[in-house]
Amino acid sequence: MLLAQILATAIFVIMFLMIVLDKIERHYITLGCGLLTLVLVFGIVMQSPAAIMDTLNVRSIFTLDFWYAAGESSESSSGINWATIIFIAGMMVMVEGMAKAGFFRWLCMRLAKLVNYKPVPLFVAFMLMSSCLAMFIDSITVILFLAAVTVELAKLLKFNPIPMILSEIFCANLGGSATMCGDPPNIIIGTSLGYSFADFLTNTGLIALLSLVFIIVYFYLVYHKELAKAGENTIDPRTLPDPKDAVTDKKAFSISCVIFGFAVVLLVTHAQTGLTVAFIGAVITVITLITSGKYALELLSKVDYKTLLFFIGLFMVVGGLEQTGILELIASYIGEVSKGNLRLMVAIIIWVSAIASAFVDNIPFAATMIPVIKSLAASQGVDLSTLAWALSMGTDIGGSATPIGASANVVGTSVAAKNGYVIGWGTYCKSAAPATIIVVTISMIVIFIRYC
Repeated sequence: MLLAQILATAIFVIMFLMIVLDKIERHYITLGCGLLTLVLVFGIVMQSPAAIMDTLNVRSIFTLDFWYAAGESSESSSGINWATIIFIAGMMVMVEGMAKAGFFRWLCMRLAKLVNYKPVPLFVAFMLMSSCLAMFIDSITVILFLAAVTVELAKLLKFNPIPMILSEIFCANLGGSATMCGDPPNIIIGTSLGYSFADFLTNTGLIALLSLVFIIVYFYLVYHKELAKAGENTIDPRTLPDPKDAVTDKKAFSISCVIFGFAVVLLVTHAQTGLTVAFIGAVITVITLITSGKYALELLSKVDYKTLLFFIGLFMVVGGLEQTGILELIASYIGEVSKGNLRLMVAIIIWVSAIASAFVDNIPFAATMIPVIKSLAASQGVDLSTLAWALSMGTDIGGSATPIGASANVVGTSVAAKNGYVIGWGTYCKSAAPATIIVVTISMIVIFIRYC
């Protein structure tokens, strides 16, 4: 078993380093390392077909509990989490349908018009919109459209879009922490541990809402001089494009809004209905494709299959750490250091998660830590949900600190750079790093007060 543990750990470390170096597309990295785990660790060293089957976890898809859970969720955190894969795929299809109909562009232009294109109200409104959208839609998609529209508005209204883009990125990551479907780490945590949309909303959601108030004030104080300078520009609103022009197809626009509303209702009520997120993802995919008609194949072609393959390979590598007992050793170490003190456990988990997620992808970190906190809760006799909320806030918010910490950061800075607004590490971290520290501190204090 020792050789298997060493090999599984080596594969995991190599995978992480290669993802950080970013020389090879990350889905190739995780799939290659996942295959090595199956062949070398489980096949040759352990000679365990059972470990391979548990990690592939295909059998779970064909069980009733995978699609409908009348009581406690029985979705397994061992191996590939197919519920996460199916749900994310479904949301991708829905979002592509909404984008094609012009939903995001229309929403941004409509909101800008409502605040009469004034820089300060626009700044606050876009931060709020970024947070709200990211609660239900992947933050990458939110920032992709928000950053593009922000640059367009900046050119029309003659202001520097960098402060607004940086605040939007942070708020998208913060909003994503509020719900189960807002950020990939939360989807993994929710499906692995059996938490519902309402569980996240009433726990991490409240922390995110409280933090948002502080963050809006913080970013305003940081950028108020630039915003005041932008407010001196006089622009005739009549010369600006009408939000209605953003809608490319009125029928498709109406249908996409209904589907989005339906998806939100299913997610909010899934704990009561017993419908799993895998079922919801599959249903939303089918409805979107049927209603899109001749554009169905086009929507399918735009799905980010590389991200889905990245998840599959990642789950296989983490399965290697789980099957060989490495994660139990890590949990035991944290337990020894904290000596059963729940507050110390929370502090360790939230700050280690935040610091790690600032420099490496928060998705593999979250997937790795789930079995760790399960083992820690079982061995130390502490509440698993408390550790889960600490892990969620740490991974979701920690990624905001640097330009490479989360995918939304990379997308937002890339959109800005393509339009001539280069955001360097210094510019980014100067405002984002303190904001991250503020939110992680608030999160830790709230968890201490409420759960410890």
